[in-house]
Amino acid sequence: MKVELIIPTSLSEIPLKHYQDFLKMQKNSNDEEFIAQKMIEIFCGIELKDVVKMKLTTINELIVHFAKLFDTKSKFQPTFKIGNQEFGFITNLEDITLGEYVDLESHLNDWETYHKAMAVMYRPVTKNFKGKYEIIDYNPNPDMQELMKFAPLDIVLASSVFFWTLGKELLQATINYLTIQIQTNKDFKATFQNKLNLGNNGDGINQYMDSLRETLQNSMSLPDTNLLNVSHISPSKSRKPKLSKGNLTSI
Repeated sequence: MKVELIIPTSLSEIPLKHYQDFLKMQKNSNDEEFIAQKMIEIFCGIELKDVVKMKLTTINELIVHFAKLFDTKSKFQPTFKIGNQEFGFITNLEDITLGEYVDLESHLNDWETYHKAMAVMYRPVTKNFKGKYEIIDYNPNPDMQELMKFAPLDIVLASSVFFWTLGKELLQATINYLTIQIQTNKDFKATFQNKLNLGNNGDGINQYMDSLRETLQNSMSLPDTNLLNVSHISPSKSRKPKLSKGNLTSI
């Protein structure tokens, strides 16, 4: 029996959704053999029943291949495409809105919701001329969030690093802005309370601001981009992996 595998040769060929599926599975299993099999199922798009029939040499090759693939560093790109739709990164983080900030804070820290964070960071481009572009205003859109599950993984991982590199400055600026607005703008304070369900007595806001300051003090940590974690699944030492690019026929 032969099974054709479509083997990704770069992170750009892996959608965010597949990465999320793998991480979710990996968190719920300590079985190294099962994790390796599911890795191949998810990233190569074949059924698990076919994976278990593959040659050990092929399994070994794929373990090494994906371990190396996820060890590569991705370069930040301000724009990318899903199909024919072009998306652009937030053009000015200093002008980020309250809604953008709240939704980013809610979704950035968990890979299961990272597609929602992507829908905040990257939005459809309306104009693009000589490297300069404009994007639509932010408005939470479930369809756009679902579409971001198909964002190329190299874009996703690089954006997380880029965003957190600017995180301290953004957080400090946000704390300063929120402090001034809460103290001087009653309408803003009421909207802020309702948006985050912080209550109306002020204690909720004070606790929230203290939490932001503690986060800044402790520094912002990157989401774990090394969760593939298959390098510990050792290939058979008696066989040297020789993986060819493109379609791999085995079994």
